[in-house]
Amino acid sequence: MDQIALDPKHLSPESRQDSHPRTVTWTGLDNVEESKQSFNYSFDNQTRVYVPGSLEEKKLVRLIDLHMLPCVCFLYFLNYLDRSSIGNARIGGMSKDLHLSSSDYSLAVLVFPIGYLLAEIPSNMILSRIRPSRFIPVITFFWGLVATCLGLVKTKTDLVGVRFVLGFVEAGFFPGVLYYLSSWYRNGELAKRIGIFYTAGIISGAFGGLLSGTVITNLNGARGLQGWRWLFIIEGVVTMFTSLVVVPLLPDWPSNTKWLTAEQRALAQARLNAEAPRRFKLDKPLTHLQSFKAAVGDWRTYIFCFMYTMIVSANSVTYFIPTITVSLGYTGQKAQFMTVPVHLCAVFSIIFGTLSAAYFNETAFHIAIPTLISGIMYAICITVTDPLPRYGLLCVGFGVIHGALPIVLTWLSKELGYPDSKRAVCQAIVNTVGTLAMIYGSFLWSTPPKFTMGFIALTVFCLSCTASVPIACFLFSRYPSGNFEAEGNDADHHDEKDLATPDA
Repeated sequence: MDQIALDPKHLSPESRQDSHPRTVTWTGLDNVEESKQSFNYSFDNQTRVYVPGSLEEKKLVRLIDLHMLPCVCFLYFLNYLDRSSIGNARIGGMSKDLHLSSSDYSLAVLVFPIGYLLAEIPSNMILSRIRPSRFIPVITFFWGLVATCLGLVKTKTDLVGVRFVLGFVEAGFFPGVLYYLSSWYRNGELAKRIGIFYTAGIISGAFGGLLSGTVITNLNGARGLQGWRWLFIIEGVVTMFTSLVVVPLLPDWPSNTKWLTAEQRALAQARLNAEAPRRFKLDKPLTHLQSFKAAVGDWRTYIFCFMYTMIVSANSVTYFIPTITVSLGYTGQKAQFMTVPVHLCAVFSIIFGTLSAAYFNETAFHIAIPTLISGIMYAICITVTDPLPRYGLLCVGFGVIHGALPIVLTWLSKELGYPDSKRAVCQAIVNTVGTLAMIYGSFLWSTPPKFTMGFIALTVFCLSCTASVPIACFLFSRYPSGNFEAEGNDADHHDEKDLATPDA
């Protein structure tokens, strides 16, 4: 029986210290029915044995779900709404009022990811060392403030500038929440939670069409403002208000969430450490530079960068769906409403894909098949010009590939989960590289009404991701530690040997 004593400050992000120190001991048991592992953990003068799937654990997970998921999901709903409403505003009169050409609009879309790129990695590095219950609401308040300013722009220069700032202040949210979730949930629980979280953004896209059509039509001219301006103002004000509401609801980290009992904090840490690698422990928390070096020095990071970037590249059509619906012959409020079914297809795909991946405990197949189907749908769109069939193909292609994205993020957390600060940087790097897709993706849809270049590009992106999955499976299987010299001997090698010391 192997026993390894781990300092509890390493059970959650390295810099977090619990005010009630815990001693947690790994006990390797081969006959535990559910996980073949158990944990003896002590708090105060009591000892508990952690076995995955216990009633105590289920109660704890439900408690975390009730506090965390509604908050982060609604915030992502607003996040997606604030960034993507520019597409609805464009066909709702913004282009005419600001005298925007097609290139001007593409520039306004392009500068958002540039601001995003600058802040993602630093933001996640900061989050790993401070309280998320404060960090997430603060950035939410500021992006709501900036989104409100979009309703006050007077020129296309103003629009471009505000969009850049919006990208900068929103950058920390999505990768930050991914890190946040992976710091609370075990691998088998993570796909479903990431799927629920990501679904909130897609529902926002569907709701955005309904909201935009209603606001732009009914509030146009109210108090002397165009309807598209009211759209941005309403969304921004709601975001700022919500940022204040979620502060007392969000948990911090497993080691220091005040509304958990001491026993619950100890259990939250023990259940996470059950999946931590036994082969090393950190002598001290990693510095920002060490975390960054560990992330960029792991070749697996770049495998996930490629897969994620291909999917995000295929999703670059998001900002142009309202424009495509107009090219299919729909106008006015109907064009806004026709964006709704496209996003509902994505919602169904995410729910089905993440539930299936969690049930079968499988990731690769759930990435390869959706990307293959989407690639085929977009390839057919190249030759089909009839509005109704093309719209149907767009719904399927756009919807199905969205089911693969949360699975990629779950796979990343499984492969690159430890140390925690390294995982934070890896998630930020992958999301940052993927954000580049929004830069070149904004120029793929400038050839209406067929948009041939855009659909060709989407086909290539989808099929490239499909092809990368078996390659990733082979490499991860052959070199499970991320060390090319390991030759599959994960028990004796590790990818952090310059940052960790072997256990006795």
